[in-house]
Amino acid sequence: MKLPLAGLLALALAACQPSSPPAAHDAGPRAGMSVGSPWLRESPPGAPVVGGFLTLHNGTRIDDRLLSVESAAAERIEIHTMRDDDGVARMRRLADGLPLPAGATVELKPGGFHLMFIQPHAALEAGGRVDATLVFEHAGRVPVVFDVRPPGARAPAAHH
Repeated sequence: MKLPLAGLLALALAACQPSSPPAAHDAGPRAGMSVGSPWLRESPPGAPVVGGFLTLHNGTRIDDRLLSVESAAAERIEIHTMRDDDGVARMRRLADGLPLPAGATVELKPGGFHLMFIQPHAALEAGGRVDATLVFEHAGRVPVVFDVRPPGARAPAAHH
């Protein structure tokens, strides 16, 4: 097969062009957003809420935001912050999500930022696992599996 000289030149020029950056919604974990050590506390039967924790690292060059978390394990999941107000711990829902600055690591842990699994559909037992999806403003939907740890558990050793 013979291509006209103009066709060969067009193919050569196209091959030399830099590829376009991925669209913001395609920038999942392979593009720099990583999730470390997701875990939940074991809940007694009928517990109205369960705390969820993990570490998020935004290895991209753009600020992002954790907008929501979805899971069939609970009626809903909210992103919360906790602060000490004159010796009283106060939780507050982050209605606009959790900011994740470019290059930053944000830890969701007991006593700080955390997830609240509200109205779990079943008791969560230590040793179990819970599937969820993190929804980011730019990185899109990232599946994650939370390990269920015993009551009073602390964060596992940090690693990414």
